[in-house]
Amino acid sequence: MYGLSTLKLRVLRFLADEKTFQIDVDAVCAALTPKTRAVIINSPNNPVGAVYARENLDAFADMLRKRSAELGTDIYVISDEPYREIVFGNIEVPWVPDVYERTIVCYSYSKSLSLPGERIGWVLVPASNPDQKEVYAACAGAARALGFVCAPALFQRVIIDCVDEPADVEAYAKNREVLTEGLTKLGYEYIQPDGAFYLWVRAPGGDAQAFCDVAKQFELLPCSIRLVRLPRLAARELLRCVPDLR
Repeated sequence: MYGLSTLKLRVLRFLADEKTFQIDVDAVCAALTPKTRAVIINSPNNPVGAVYARENLDAFADMLRKRSAELGTDIYVISDEPYREIVFGNIEVPWVPDVYERTIVCYSYSKSLSLPGERIGWVLVPASNPDQKEVYAACAGAARALGFVCAPALFQRVIIDCVDEPADVEAYAKNREVLTEGLTKLGYEYIQPDGAFYLWVRAPGGDAQAFCDVAKQFELLPCSIRLVRLPRLAARELLRCVPDLR
């Protein structure tokens, strides 16, 4: 949401379904107003790892079309997809423009190529978008006007050589397996991630602050929220430090 406040835009947040972490279509519907211009979604999701199913996206798209007609406005979807290639098993990541025509897709190579901090990617306004020419021109104009979004020359050259390289999903899958099996044995509850490289762990007893206070004794600094996010880059080393709840 960086930068939106300077444009005096109002950002409304809505919670996902508490059990599945799919889009809560009714919650989104209730949040829409005549002033709504876009809904931002992220799948595979950071930080839960949920991948929005086609059925869920279909219901979401149908609702947006209906509400757009009722409100007399065109509501866009901005689909943030930097983790598109990082999925486990046979999970499908639906192509959102095939589901909802007024979609803008944002992508970053920093995730698929394991280049943390290197913000280089693309914005796609598909030809299926009824206002494709106008929206494309607006995106191009914004990129030129905002200077700081211009991609560095070095990583433009890197992407030329690496654009067809596959994501190293196996390494993330192994870390996921190590962490989920280890945390299960230690008595933790978590959301099984279908994609991305995060593991969303429920704070023991529902008290995140108390858990964080205990974690500090082990030189761990998890987020002080109801569910604790743990990166999966050093899975075995991390497990050695996690308190045993049994």
